[in-house]
Amino acid sequence: MEGIGSKTTASHTCSFGSANNSYAFRLMKLLKKAEINFISCPTENIYLQGRQDTYPKRRGLTRVKELNDAKINVCFAQDSMSDPWYPLGNGNMMMILDHGIHICQMMSFEEIDNALDLITVNGAKTMHIQDEYGLEEGKPANFIVLEAKSEFDAVCERAGILASVRNGEYLLKKEPQVIQTDIEILK
Repeated sequence: MEGIGSKTTASHTCSFGSANNSYAFRLMKLLKKAEINFISCPTENIYLQGRQDTYPKRRGLTRVKELNDAKINVCFAQDSMSDPWYPLGNGNMMMILDHGIHICQMMSFEEIDNALDLITVNGAKTMHIQDEYGLEEGKPANFIVLEAKSEFDAVCERAGILASVRNGEYLLKKEPQVIQTDIEILK
C-alpha cells in the first residue's frame, strides 16, 4: 500500500471544513506525509453544503487555505455542468478561481501571485500528468492565453481568455478587447 498516496485524491471533503482545529491540524500532518491530493469545488460546495442548516450555517468548504499553507497539494475544480446540483456550472476555471480565493479567504499578495496554481500545476499534479504538463519542448501544446500582463493581473482583473490551444491547434482565438473612452464625456 505504500507509495500510492500521490496517486490518491480526496474530492470535496466538505466535512473537513467543519472539523475542529485540533483534529484538522493533526490529520493534515498525516495527509502531508501520505502525499494525498485534494480537490475542492468551491462554487458547488458553498451552494450545496449547509443549505438546510439554520443559523449559523456551515460554509461547506474544505480547508483549502490551510491545506495549501501546509504544502499539501490542493486544486480547484468544477464537477457540475448545468446539472440539478449546481445549475450555473459552465467549466470556466477563471470564475472558479475567483470564487474560490474569495470563499477560502486567500487574498494576500503571495496567495494572489500563486492563485493560478490552484487551477493549473496543482491540478496536473493531482491528475498525475506532470510529465506531460507545461510549456516545454516535447510536451503536448495544450494551454490557454489570458489577457493579462502577469499572473497577479490575470487574477485581479479577472482576465479573459484570448486563445485556447490543444495539441498545437487553436480551439479558440479572440482579439484583445479595445476600450475607447472620451474624456470629455466624463467631465
